[in-house]
Amino acid sequence: MGAIDVWSQMTTERMAAAPWLATLLRWTGQENKPLVPTPEMTLKAMDAAGVEISLLSAWHGPQGSLISNEEVSAQIDAAPDRFRGLATVDLTNPMQAVRDIRKWVDGERFVGVRVVPWLWDLPPNDRRYYPVYAACIDAGVPFCTQIGHTGPLLRSETGRPIPYLEDVFLDFPELTVVGGHVGFPWINELISLTIKFPNFYIDTSAYAVHRLPRDFVEYMKGIGSSRVMFGTNWPMLSPARCLEELSVLNLTPEQEDAFLSGNARRVFGI
Repeated sequence: MGAIDVWSQMTTERMAAAPWLATLLRWTGQENKPLVPTPEMTLKAMDAAGVEISLLSAWHGPQGSLISNEEVSAQIDAAPDRFRGLATVDLTNPMQAVRDIRKWVDGERFVGVRVVPWLWDLPPNDRRYYPVYAACIDAGVPFCTQIGHTGPLLRSETGRPIPYLEDVFLDFPELTVVGGHVGFPWINELISLTIKFPNFYIDTSAYAVHRLPRDFVEYMKGIGSSRVMFGTNWPMLSPARCLEELSVLNLTPEQEDAFLSGNARRVFGI
């Protein structure tokens, strides 16, 4: 079985026009490249790196929808054996957020919910998230979020694991959380939370694997071998770019299998 990319999206024209995206494009050297991939482009990029399934994110922010659940559903329809979805919600409308999760998240096509804290400038222990957590538990799916510093020119503090995510785990011990983007520079906080809470997982999106922090790689080879999943942040980074130097990590075959697909299959029920 091929790899599973747990953080991907097919950006829309309105998301590509977001002012905060310019910094991220500069980081990845794509200032002058279109960032609105088609399903065909996405599948070609997946095939080039041996990625079997990509989890496509919907996005919603304070200014409104950037990639709607409806648009992600249509993207899944283009290749239902290769795509799954992560639903989005509007944090300012908690009851509608709960209804949207109940409508879209079936554990088969849509296998989780994602909210990006820096986009809202709200850490994950803010009360506006709490109905979302309850709905994720009820649906039996992970809550996916971003941890660590922020590429766009917005505050990074919302991505700090302690105390924000720690509060969430203490209030919702049944909730499974997948934190994307590695968690740098708070790697020690991240490791301590995964030791303390067995339902906290990490993905490597936004990193080519040979650029992962050394402490994080050592964690992947030890207690983190059952917690870390592969992600890209496509189209900002391609799967091939992320995996082209996978061998430098010196993972065992068992560790590599868990990282590329095994952990994701278990956590997302794929």
